[in-house]
Amino acid sequence: MPVPQSALPAYAVGVLCITGGFTGYLRTRSVPSLVAGIGVGALYLWSAEQIKKGAPNGIEGALGASAILLLSSLPRVTKGPVPALLAVTSAGAGAYYGKTLYGLQNHA
Repeated sequence: MPVPQSALPAYAVGVLCITGGFTGYLRTRSVPSLVAGIGVGALYLWSAEQIKKGAPNGIEGALGASAILLLSSLPRVTKGPVPALLAVTSAGAGAYYGKTLYGLQNHA
């Protein structure tokens, strides 16, 4: 069974966050990077699974994870390419899931 299209961004950003958290930890021994990467990544992956199953709260979870990632990366956006990439990625995912949720609510 193919994965519903709306789950794909959450899977992708979830894997990106977890990989980034581990990379940040390995490069700088940053425990906050590890915890944040795994935490936000896990929320994205949980959301993707909820979306894939058609279960409640998947879109909302992905939107929340996007907000957390965006708000945590914005203060550091000028400090290098990684925070800038995180801000852009989370803004894109947030816009996608916000539009998806808005469309669902208006067609219910």
